[in-house]
Order: sequence, then C-alpha cells, then structure tokens
Amino acid sequence: MCKKSLQIGLMLFGMFFGAGNLIFPPSLGFQAGSSFSPAMLGFLISGIGMPVIALIIGTFNPDGYRAEMNRKLSPLVSLLLLTLIYLAIGPLTAIPRTAATSFSIGVQPLTGEGALPLAIFTLLYFAFAWWLAITPSKLLSRLGKVLTPIFVLLIIVLTVAGLMTYTAPAMTEPLGKYASAAFGTGFIEGYNTMDTLASFAFCIIALSELRRLSFTSAKEHYLSIWLAGLAVAVLMGTLYLGLALLGSHFPIPPQVFGDANINLGAYVLSETSLNIFGPAGMYFLAVMITLTCFTTTVGLIAAVSEFFYKEFPQVSYKAYVTAVSLVSLLLANLGLNEIIKFSLPLLLFIYPVAITVVLMTILNKFAKLSLPGMRCTALAAAFISLLDILQQTAGSAFAKDILSSLPLHECGLAWLVPVLLLLFLSLFLPRKISGSTDEI
Repeated sequence: MCKKSLQIGLMLFGMFFGAGNLIFPPSLGFQAGSSFSPAMLGFLISGIGMPVIALIIGTFNPDGYRAEMNRKLSPLVSLLLLTLIYLAIGPLTAIPRTAATSFSIGVQPLTGEGALPLAIFTLLYFAFAWWLAITPSKLLSRLGKVLTPIFVLLIIVLTVAGLMTYTAPAMTEPLGKYASAAFGTGFIEGYNTMDTLASFAFCIIALSELRRLSFTSAKEHYLSIWLAGLAVAVLMGTLYLGLALLGSHFPIPPQVFGDANINLGAYVLSETSLNIFGPAGMYFLAVMITLTCFTTTVGLIAAVSEFFYKEFPQVSYKAYVTAVSLVSLLLANLGLNEIIKFSLPLLLFIYPVAITVVLMTILNKFAKLSLPGMRCTALAAAFISLLDILQQTAGSAFAKDILSSLPLHECGLAWLVPVLLLLFLSLFLPRKISGSTDEI
C-alpha cells in the first residue's frame, strides 16, 4: 500500500509542480532578504499546506468538490465557480504559463528571442501534451514513474550545486512589500502557484487512480490518501526551500532586480545553471524546466477536460483535450510576464473563495453548519476579493477604505477574519446540515 501511495504521490507532485513552483521561490528568496523566514512561512502555508489539505479533503467525497459545493452552496453556484476555477488552472492561465516558462527560461537562451522560436516550441510542446492527455488512464505510469523522478533529480542537482557555489546571502534588506508585510506577501506569492485551485481538479484524478488500486476497505483507502498527500508535501517543501535559499544567496545585480520586465526567478535559475555548468548548463536547464512544466501541463489538460466532459458530455473527452490544448497554445505565445500580469486579478478573486470552500468542507466534516451561514461565508469571501481587485488594479479609494478597516488587510488577508467569524456563526445559525463522506 505504501508503494502504491508513493507512486500516486509522485504522480500528483509531478502534476502540481510546474511553472510557478519553479520561478516564485527563487524570486521570494532574493526579495525577502532578512525577512526570509516569515515570507517563506507564508508561502509554504498557501503553496503547500492549503493545496495538500484541499486535495485530501476533496478525495474524501467520491464526487469531489462538485458534490460538496452542491450541498453547501447550490448546484448552479457550484458549476459557475468550478468552471471559473478550471478555466483559471487550465487554458486561461496555468497551462499556457507552463509552456511560456519552459520557453523563456529553458529554450530561449538556446534559440534567442522571437515569435517564431516560441511558436515552434509551443506547437511541439502541446502536441506531445495532447498525445499523453488523451489517455488519462496511463498518467500514473508515464508521469509518476518516469518523468517526475527525472525532473526532481535535476532540480536537486542544480539547487545543491548552486548553494555550494553561492554561500553568502545576497540581500540583507527586504525589497518592496517584503519590507512591510513579509508573511502576507509570501502568502500571496503562494496564490500564484495556483496549487490550491489545482487541488479541486487533481482530487478527481487521484480518486480515479485510487479506485484502480482496488482497496479492501475504506480505512485503507483513506490511509493511502494521507500517505500520498504527505509525499506531495515533503517533496514540494524540500524543493521550495532549496529554490528559495538559492534565490536568497544568488547575487543579482541592481540593474536586473530594478528592471520590472525581468522575472527574477527565471533569472536566478538560468544564470545559476550557466555559471555552474558552463555552456552545457543551458541544455541542462532546458531539459529540467521543460520536463517540470510538461508534467503539470499534461495533468491539467486531462483534469480540465475530464471536468467539462463530465458536466457537458455532448462533446467528447478527446474534443475537450483538443480545445484546451489549442487555446493554451495561442495564449502561451503572449509570453510569460504578460500571462502572470493577466492572471493576478483572477487569482485574487478565486483563491479566497476556494480556500473558504475548503475550510467549510473541513469544518463540516466535524460539525453541522448552517446552510445560509455557509452561503453568506462564501459570498463575503467573494465580495472582499472583488474589493481587493478594485484596489490593486484600479486604485479604488472606496475599496481601499473598506479593506483598511478589516484585520490583516496589510497582509493581503482581509477576507480571512470575516470568513472565520461567519463560519463560527454558522455553527449556531438555523438550517444546519452535516458533512457527508459517502462510502467508497
């Protein structure tokens, strides 16, 4: 059972660990400076803690979060929110970002900049991803047993070699928001990995693989879920910490970290590889980055296509795989920085609502919660998230005044206390329902 759980954990880790997981920790490590510890703690909570918990809780229900949200919110709200989540982790943001990251960090130094090299690379990239995604039953053998161990080994080699080369911290004073709110800024950076949102999708794939293993009891099933989640957490935590430490020790010139057009995480990885391994380092980096991002791409294409095929079976699964791949191919050609800029408002809205759903689901497993109370809780998270978007993207004074009156607003967590308060009230409000874990 442990061996099977580890294989599933490796597969899930390979699907989780992609573009954002590579580029954000080195950038955080450099910018946090002396505030490394609180910034890293915030990043680990939102980048590992929430995704793994969300994954485990989602697999407790045979129908995943769709069934949980149907009961707690409504079938229509559940469908709309999950559609938004799957589009965000799919063709609108996460999938094209994996391809763009692979090119900008790993391939562009070899081919040079230009629309044509990017187009050729992304065409080949998504052609292979489409080929693997059309047979989801083979993901465990292809991703968990082959591709994931390879890219993990390559990342470890680069990180260890970099830390042995750069032994002194590069920055002492925190930069930007890390100077005033290190924990909250690190927490928001964890949003950008999009892994908590991915948990909503990957729990369905995990359930499919677990069913194929034919467990003899529900207890064995649940134990395997926890073991697989633990494997994901340990692997992600180890690589996150190593990459962040590499970023904190790598000497980035002022003209580089002062240029808003340069992605610091990508810069640290590419320059470390070049400085340590010489010209061959560019090929090393290209293989490492591409494999890391590719496993996530395949997993996301399969998960998004399975969701839409289940909800709208009038179109075949293969057709959804084709559509998701084509849309992702087109958006990937915008470039990495443009995709990240585009994704932030979407993430600022979806992430608090998704975390709220996870918190409600966890609490409802142990206590009855009011149905109106849970709906008000989700509505409050959505409203505050919209205010945050207005403040950060449009500079709305109205939104800023409301947010500044809420606790933890300086950490980017203005939604948290109202959500927790409403969840507490849901313990006492009428029309309470219990959380159900159906038999496997």
